[in-house]
Amino acid sequence: MAKKQKIAFVCTDCGAEYPRWGGQCTACGEWNVIKEVRLGSDVKSSARKSGYTGSRSEVKLLSDVDLAQAERIPTGLVEFDRVLGGGIVLGSVVLIGGAPGAGKSTILLQVIASVAQKGFSVLYVSGEESLQQIAERAHRLKLDASAIKMLAETSVQSICDTVDSEKPTLLIIDSIQVMHTVDSDTAPGSVSQVRESASYLTQYAKSHNVSIFMVGHVTKDQSLAGPMTLSHIVDAQVILSSTEDARFRVLRSDKNRFGSVGELGFFSMGSTGLKEVKNPSAMFLSRSDTPSSGSVVTVIWEGTRPLLVEIQALVTESQYGNPRRLAVGLDSNRLAMLLAVLTRHAGIFTANDEIYVNVVGGIKVTETASDLAILVSVVSSLKNKVIPHDVVFFGEIGLNGEIRPVANGFARLNEAAKHGFKKAVIPKANAPKVAINGLTISAVSTVSEALDAFGYL
Repeated sequence: MAKKQKIAFVCTDCGAEYPRWGGQCTACGEWNVIKEVRLGSDVKSSARKSGYTGSRSEVKLLSDVDLAQAERIPTGLVEFDRVLGGGIVLGSVVLIGGAPGAGKSTILLQVIASVAQKGFSVLYVSGEESLQQIAERAHRLKLDASAIKMLAETSVQSICDTVDSEKPTLLIIDSIQVMHTVDSDTAPGSVSQVRESASYLTQYAKSHNVSIFMVGHVTKDQSLAGPMTLSHIVDAQVILSSTEDARFRVLRSDKNRFGSVGELGFFSMGSTGLKEVKNPSAMFLSRSDTPSSGSVVTVIWEGTRPLLVEIQALVTESQYGNPRRLAVGLDSNRLAMLLAVLTRHAGIFTANDEIYVNVVGGIKVTETASDLAILVSVVSSLKNKVIPHDVVFFGEIGLNGEIRPVANGFARLNEAAKHGFKKAVIPKANAPKVAINGLTISAVSTVSEALDAFGYL
C-alpha cells in the first residue's frame, strides 16, 4: 500500500506553516496567501540524488575551523562584483529577481560570457526561452558564445545529471519558477515545486562546489514571487530594477552571506546590453539650470559608498480639512516626526499645509542621514526661498531638535567636493579635522541653527 503523502499549508509571504488552511496568515496579517504544499514522499531518495550520503558530520571546535576566505571568481563587471561582495563565491547560490524586461537574462548572459573567457566552464539552463532566442540575444549583445554551453530543460534531476557529466563551475537556472522535481506531483510554479526545486539545487551546489544563479519572478510590489523559504535557502538575493529614467538599472542586494546587505550596483541599458555606470551620483543629479525652491541635495550611504541624491519638497495650502502628507522614496512616518520637530523646536507651523516629498531618481532612502535635507527642503518650499545649487546637507535629527552625527562623514564630504559642491551643512560632530579642498564646512548642532544660517528663522 502506498504511503500517504504529507501535506502542509505555508504562507507565501512570510513562510509561516499551519496544520490546516486559513484565510488569513496570523504571522504577517495578509489574506489569501496560505497555499497547500505537498511534501516529498521519498526523502531519502531525494537526499541521495542531491549528494547527501547520510553520514554523520564531525564535531569541531570553533577555534579549529579554517578561516581561509572562500574562493571568488571575478566576473569582469565591477558593479556586479560589488553587489556580490567581490565576485562569485564557489559553491554559492544566488537568487536574482526583477520585473519582466529589467534585464535579468541579459546581465547573466554577459556574466557567463565574461567568466567563460577566463577559462571557467559555464552552463546556461533555459526553461522559458528557446536556445535560438538566447543565441539571437548573444549575437545582438556581440558576446563571444563559443565557450557557453546551453541546455533547454525543466527537470531538476535531469539538470543535475547533465552537470555531473559537464562539470561546470557556474550554472544558470532561468528560471526557478518553471523548474520541477519528481519528488512533488504538483504543477511547476506552485509553492511546493519552487521550494523543493530550490532546496534540491542548493544541496547539489554545496556538495559539488558549483556556483548557481537562479532567476526568480517578482510580484507587483517588486518582491520575489514564491514561498518566503526561497529567500532563506539561497546564500544571496539580489533585485534588478529600473529607475524613473528607463535607461538605467539598479542592482540591489537584499541578502548576502558573503558581502554587504544593501549594496547597490548601477547600469545603463543600451543596444549592446548593460554597461556599468562609473559615476552613479551624476545619474541622480540631473538638475535644471534654474534653481528652484524645495530642492536640496544630500549624501546618503548605500552599501560601501556614498551617493548624492536630490530631495524635492512641495508645500501648498490645503484646500480640504485634512492636509495630505505624501512621501515617495522615504518613510512617511519619519516625515511626520520631522515635521513635529520643525514645529516644536523651530517654530515653523505646517499643520494646515499639504506636504509632498520626493527622492529624485526612484531610489529609496532608508537611513536617517537625510533628515536635515528633508527639513530644509520643506522650509525652502514653504518660504519660497531657493537653496543654492552648490550646497549639500546631511545629518540625523533627534526629537529634541539636535542634529546628530552620521557614519562615514568624511567620505560623504569628499564625494560632495568631487562633484563641485562648495558648501556643506553637517552635524558639528562630523566636522573634519583636515580641510577639504574647495569645500566650506558649516557645522551646526540644532535645527534652528541650521535654518538660521539661511535666514529661515
